[in-house]
Amino acid sequence: MKIAVMAAGAVGGYFGARLADVGHDVFFLARGKHLKAIRSRGLQVRSELGDLHLNNIGATDDPTSIGPVEIIIFAVKLWDTVSSVRACRSMLAENTAVISFQNGIESNALISKELGAKHAMTGSAYISSVISEPGVIRHFGNFAKLVFGENDNQPSNRTGAFLEACLESGIEAVIPDDIHAAVWDKFVTLTTMSGATAATRSSIGTILADPDMTRMYRAAMSEIVAVGRASGVNFPDDIIERQMGFAANLPPDMTASTLKDLESGNRLETPWLTGAVVRLGRELNIATPVNETLNSVLKPYENGG
Repeated sequence: MKIAVMAAGAVGGYFGARLADVGHDVFFLARGKHLKAIRSRGLQVRSELGDLHLNNIGATDDPTSIGPVEIIIFAVKLWDTVSSVRACRSMLAENTAVISFQNGIESNALISKELGAKHAMTGSAYISSVISEPGVIRHFGNFAKLVFGENDNQPSNRTGAFLEACLESGIEAVIPDDIHAAVWDKFVTLTTMSGATAATRSSIGTILADPDMTRMYRAAMSEIVAVGRASGVNFPDDIIERQMGFAANLPPDMTASTLKDLESGNRLETPWLTGAVVRLGRELNIATPVNETLNSVLKPYENGG
């Protein structure tokens, strides 16, 4: 398959490298020192699932030089969504799928609006990875999974072809029965942990060891589920208990990457996570007092510094 990775960061770089390694025609969009390193030294992946070092790969900061592709792995930081979606136009063919593997739940609608609904496909990535240095992706742990599907949850040739490409590349990949419920399921986990660990400057183990913070965590999660249900998401009845059980089984020192960004003075994705819960709650007349508080606590740090 001909695939473009917008962009070759910690998520897109990892999955794009796996696909390129087995012979797919993958083009990596990057910029600055990262692009310079990929062009001069290749793209490296360091992972328990197998290291890679790919030389002479297609890396550019100009999407117009790539031409039409079959799949665009869309994995930019949430604040870069609008400009990056528009930059995808030159890579569209009649049946190109732009699959958002970002953290939030609003990008798919933006892709549909800017590029047309036929080009939008919903997805979610499960991976812990960073750009450890320019040209090098460091993958933590042994999980790396892609979940994706058409917005109408119907099978299609392009979802089948991309699933096959992922599986032959050694990527765990799934087309769920309900892609929107699957993406919201991750959003519940990620957004609860993001807001709670960043606002309290605490790990998940510290939070769940304290009765008051545990109640806060559960309440924040319950609000997100309520907003999702009001948006039409078909959550299972046991979503809260299942998610709380999942949190309890995480490594006790685990935090969301939001806290790491906060401590490093980096820009935060909270406007599209906790902030999105508050915004959607107001639109749907769903009370979100815990998420409003978490969002307000983190708001002064959204732009880094």
